[in-house]
Amino acid sequence: MDDTGIAQKLVEVLHRPDGDLMKRPVHTIGISATGFFKPSPIARNFCVADHFREDKTKVIVRFSNGSGSATVRDGWSDVRGMATRFHLSDGTDTDLIAMTLPEFFSPTPEDFLDFALAAKPKPYKGESPWRKILNLLNLTLPKRDPYPGETISPDEGAIEFADQNAHAQLGVLQAATIGAPVSYVRAAYHAVHTFVITAPDNTRRWVRFSWQPIAGVLRTDPSLPPVDDYLKQELEGRLAAEPARFSLMMVIGEVGDDFNNSARPWPPHRQRVMMGTLTLDAVPKDQEEQNEKLSFNPGLLTEGIEASDDPVLHIRREVYELSSEQRGATPCPFSGS
Repeated sequence: MDDTGIAQKLVEVLHRPDGDLMKRPVHTIGISATGFFKPSPIARNFCVADHFREDKTKVIVRFSNGSGSATVRDGWSDVRGMATRFHLSDGTDTDLIAMTLPEFFSPTPEDFLDFALAAKPKPYKGESPWRKILNLLNLTLPKRDPYPGETISPDEGAIEFADQNAHAQLGVLQAATIGAPVSYVRAAYHAVHTFVITAPDNTRRWVRFSWQPIAGVLRTDPSLPPVDDYLKQELEGRLAAEPARFSLMMVIGEVGDDFNNSARPWPPHRQRVMMGTLTLDAVPKDQEEQNEKLSFNPGLLTEGIEASDDPVLHIRREVYELSSEQRGATPCPFSGS
């Protein structure tokens, strides 16, 4: 199967039975916010991209729950997303797509499809207390209890896949224990893929980006019953009272790091550069146009930032385009298209 066939199949497979074909297949529930990005004093020394040289760049950000369910389940343990669009001074845009997992599940498009097929939600029931005890005696983690109203889950399929594919184990383990944030702006988000940036002296560096919340990371109390719907209202109330801020951190890869495998982490002692501060100060009233119909894309880049040879990064560009077309959203604004 070629890349186009894999991308088409991924869009089909990623839709959950409780999803909506006229919405995104994953990260279905979300809310947008607007603000601006200001680069750090040293950012221009590392990258010639417009938003690292201009004093201020307007942005729109879409926060989201990772699930493809069309029902709001804010209190459930779930990966969260943060898609950022920078409105550049020349009238073009560039996107940075991030999530609360620091690694991806799969190193190739083919494996990504296999993982998506394995992790299709299946009927989910909790275990009896005796089964939990037996699992613990066998040094096996017991299944978590279903959330109120939860009847299907991708957990079992994802765990079975990880049992047979070592590269998926870190991502699946982190996703299973990630919890729920108290706010979309109290979570850290990682772009996971490697990008190639160019400095003013034409030095090229292989880097990974992440957003770190200035207010700090904070999750809900897992011992309390989950609340279904609170993240949108919390963001609206927070930004009405005061702005929320993130630092854009850049990690520079070194020889020996795997630049083309987003399922493989880099060593923690790599050089880190603070590239700027994102300030969010408003929630658009028209969430249909400024959220649901927006089409972000990890392949929407600008001069000074290039995609690495990571094959999953490249297939995601096509997956996002196909999904946008399927749901009748505003097309991705690729230059020259």
